[in-house]
Amino acid sequence: MSKNAIPKNYQATPYLICRNAVDALKWYCKAFGATEMVCLDDDTKKVMHAEIRIGEAAIMLADEFPDMGYKSPETIGGSAVSILVYVEDVDLIFARAIELGAKEVMPISDQFDGDRRGTLVDPYGHIWLLATRKEDISMDELKLRFNKMMQSGS
Repeated sequence: MSKNAIPKNYQATPYLICRNAVDALKWYCKAFGATEMVCLDDDTKKVMHAEIRIGEAAIMLADEFPDMGYKSPETIGGSAVSILVYVEDVDLIFARAIELGAKEVMPISDQFDGDRRGTLVDPYGHIWLLATRKEDISMDELKLRFNKMMQSGS
């Protein structure tokens, strides 16, 4: 069997630390339609490693282990990182996540870059940008729209 140095869909993979990874796994599956790929726990039932897929995107997670430096956003008072995930129907997934306890940060709206996007914080403190691509545009068009947006002050 040949080895691929970089596994498909793992070029950059978020590894989320959660205060309660078992609950987080269930929440991501229910709210985002994620598929649980694996969940490995220790003898105290703390999750050492788990993986979900949202579409083709791999996302890993584990329980927090503060003595090893792995602390959840709840423990450190928020997250400095956000995760952008493209979904088929952003309005549906966003509404379901809010219904299941996520907090809206930025409402869904059509964006200059061709996406329909909104931002939320899940019950475990992780920030998610959920989006559906509505229009493919060139880099030149992206720059033009960005500059126009900046000039209009919106």
